[in-house]
Amino acid sequence: MISRDLTNIPIGTISDFPKNWKADILSGFLVFLIALPLCLGISLACGYPAISGIFTAIIGGMLATFFSNSELTIKGPAAGLIVIAIGCVTEFGFTGGEDPALDFQAYRLALGVGVVAGIIQIFLGLVRAGILGEFFPHSAVHGLLTAIGIIIMAKQFPIALGVRPDGKPLELIAKIPQFVMEMNPLVGLIGILSLLIMFSYLFIKNPKIKVIPAPMVVLLVTVPLAMYLNIGQDQTYSFNGQDYSLGKRFLVAVPNNMFHAITFPDFSGLLTMTGWKYVVMFSLIGSIESLLSAKAIDAIDPWRRKTNHDRDMLAVGVGNTVAAFVGGLPMISEIVRSKANIDNGARTRFANMFHGMLLLLFVALVPGMINQIPLAALGAMLVFTGYRLASPQEFIHMYHVGKEQFIIFVSTVIGVLATDLLMGIAIGICVNIVLHLKNGAPLPSLFKPQIQVDREKGRAVIVKVKDSAIFSTWIALKKTLESLASEPHVVLDLSDTFLVDHTTMSKLHEMEKEFQERQSRLEIVGLDHHQPLSKHPEAGRKKPRK
Repeated sequence: MISRDLTNIPIGTISDFPKNWKADILSGFLVFLIALPLCLGISLACGYPAISGIFTAIIGGMLATFFSNSELTIKGPAAGLIVIAIGCVTEFGFTGGEDPALDFQAYRLALGVGVVAGIIQIFLGLVRAGILGEFFPHSAVHGLLTAIGIIIMAKQFPIALGVRPDGKPLELIAKIPQFVMEMNPLVGLIGILSLLIMFSYLFIKNPKIKVIPAPMVVLLVTVPLAMYLNIGQDQTYSFNGQDYSLGKRFLVAVPNNMFHAITFPDFSGLLTMTGWKYVVMFSLIGSIESLLSAKAIDAIDPWRRKTNHDRDMLAVGVGNTVAAFVGGLPMISEIVRSKANIDNGARTRFANMFHGMLLLLFVALVPGMINQIPLAALGAMLVFTGYRLASPQEFIHMYHVGKEQFIIFVSTVIGVLATDLLMGIAIGICVNIVLHLKNGAPLPSLFKPQIQVDREKGRAVIVKVKDSAIFSTWIALKKTLESLASEPHVVLDLSDTFLVDHTTMSKLHEMEKEFQERQSRLEIVGLDHHQPLSKHPEAGRKKPRK
C-alpha cells in the first residue's frame, strides 16, 4: 500500500498527468493482466460472445474514466451481473450453442435492454439519485451478493470440468456429484489445475510472487498444456473404458478482426414484459453494485478522496449505453480490479484508461493468442470469483453481526436461489421489516422519519430522531446530517427511538469518520438504555418496552 501524503493529493487532470503517468501505466498494465481473462470468462458465462467483455472494459477505461471523478475505480464487466445477463438472454431464447441464429438474436435483444438500462442510469446520475444505493439494508445486499456467488459457482463448476450445465441454480447444486462423474478427463485436468492455482494464491503471502496475478498464471500454465493435449483439435479419445470428445468448442473464439464483432442492438425486446423486467434489473442491481464498489474503494483510497456517486453513476450509464450499442456487456465500478489497482500503486483515473488502452491493443494485434485459451480455465477463474462472493467467512461475519441479521441474510440467499434477484432481495427486505415490527418499531416510522433539528447559538446542533432509525428512513437522516456537515459539532440524539437497526448503526459509524475528516464532530447519544442485538459493535439497538 502506498503511503499517505495528504499535502500532495494526485488528481486525474491533464496538468497532473506528467507527475503520475509512470505509476498509473504500471498499475494499468497489471490490472490489464487480471482483466483480460476475467472479461472473456464473464462474457461467456453471460451467454454473450467472448469479446463482449473486452469491448466493455475498453469503453469503461477510455470513455467512462472522464465522466467520473473516482480516481481509483476500474470500470468493466463484473461477475455480479452474470446472473442477470444470462437470465436475460435465456428468456429471449438463448440455446447455449444448439442454435447459433437464436443465440445471436437473444444477444441482440439483450443489447437493446442494456442500452435503455444505461440511459436510465444516466438519468439517475443527472437527477442526483446516487444516494438510492443507501436505501437497501446491509444484510439483504450481502445476501444478494452471496447468492450471486453461489449461482456463479454452480454454473461454472461444470464448465471447468468440460460438462454442459443444465438447470436452475438449486438443480445445478444437486447435480455436482453427477458433473464430477461425467467429467471430460483432459478438459477437467485443465479446470482442476486452474482451480488449484487460483485457490493457492489465498495462502501466498510473499508480495513478490503475487506481482503476476493468479488469472495470468493460470493462462501461462493452461494455454501451453491445452496445446500439448490438442484440446482444440476435433478428436475422440478413450479413458477408463469411456469415449470423450475434444474440439474447438472447448477454447475461446474471438474474430481475427475485432471490428467484425461489433453488433448493434435489437430494441424489439422492449415491447415485452421480459425486456422491461431486465431493464429494471440491469439498472437497479448494476447501480447498487457499482455504488457499493465505489464506496468500498473510497474507504481504502490512500489519499482519502471521495467519489461523487452521482457522477460515477452518470459515468457508468454513459459507458453502459455506448457498450451495449456496439455489442458489450453491462459495466460497473468493479471491486476486485479496483482493489488490485490500489495495491499496484495507481494514483489517478488514468490507470483505468491505460488498462482499457492495453486491452484494445492486445485484442487488435494478437487475437490469435486469445483463441488458445481453454474455457475450462476461465470457468475455474469464475468459480473462484463466486467463492470470493460467497465465502464461508461471509456467513460467519453475518452471524456475528446478529442472529436477526443472519436470518435476513439467509432469507435473501434462499430467495434469490429459489426465484430471481429482484424477488430475492424483496424477500430479504420483507423479512427485515417483519423483524423491525417485532422489535417494536411503530409501523408509520418504517416509511416516514421523525427528525427534529434544534439550533442554538454557541451550542452544538442537536438532531433528534423519534420512533425508529432504520434502513428505509436512512436517506432522510443522511441528508439531514450532511446538510450540517459544516457545523463544528453535531449531536445525534437517539434516546426517543425504540429501534436503531444494523444498517443505520453501520452507516452512522461511517459518517462519524467523514465528519472527523472534515475537522468536524458527529456525536451519537441516547443509546444508553438500548440493548444491543448482538456483541458486534455495529449491531442494532433495541429499547425494552416498559
